[in-house]
Amino acid sequence: MIEGANQQLAILGASGHGKVVADLAEQLGYIVHFYDDAYPAKQNVEHWSILGTFEDLLERGVNNNKAIVAIGNNNIREEKLTILKRYGFNLPILLHPSAIVSSYAELLGGGTVVFANSVVNAFARIGQGCIINSSCVVEHDCVIGSFVHICPKSVLAGGVHIGHRSVLGIGSQVKQLIFIGQDTFVGAGSTVSKNLSANVVAYGSPAVVVGDNYF
Repeated sequence: MIEGANQQLAILGASGHGKVVADLAEQLGYIVHFYDDAYPAKQNVEHWSILGTFEDLLERGVNNNKAIVAIGNNNIREEKLTILKRYGFNLPILLHPSAIVSSYAELLGGGTVVFANSVVNAFARIGQGCIINSSCVVEHDCVIGSFVHICPKSVLAGGVHIGHRSVLGIGSQVKQLIFIGQDTFVGAGSTVSKNLSANVVAYGSPAVVVGDNYF
């Protein structure tokens, strides 16, 4: 939970998600530099310059060793973050100033971003490389695996467990003590009131499994 204090921060991924990560990073005092594999065909994202590809970032790591992966796809985010760790990059945790994170909560590893107006309550545990998007609630004793994306305005009641790389769609709600397996996708606006196994897609209120998740 480190503020930037004019430190350099490389942001991998110059998409919409990258833009909101950059905005947050600047609020925390970081000086941001974008990298994206669309370079050199794509050289700017809004007013920010893109300095090179992922390979360029790895080559320049000695001079700029703080980085965050701003890619929404959980699998790609895991792949890139794992490589950055292997190269010795420092992967900060970014907390929006309006987010409320209990002093008794644990944010494990690095590369997690907690966006505006989200709440992470006491004794919740969040893995590395997660996206806790705007106005989410992660209640007490929740356990969130690594590389999970909790989309805006989702609410997790107490004691919920979410497996690695799963996605909770916008405005989803999860009843207390529910288990959701890894690589599972919960559709927007769904209410999860029963456990969900790994590698499935579930929609509705109450949420029901509609197929396998191949992504």
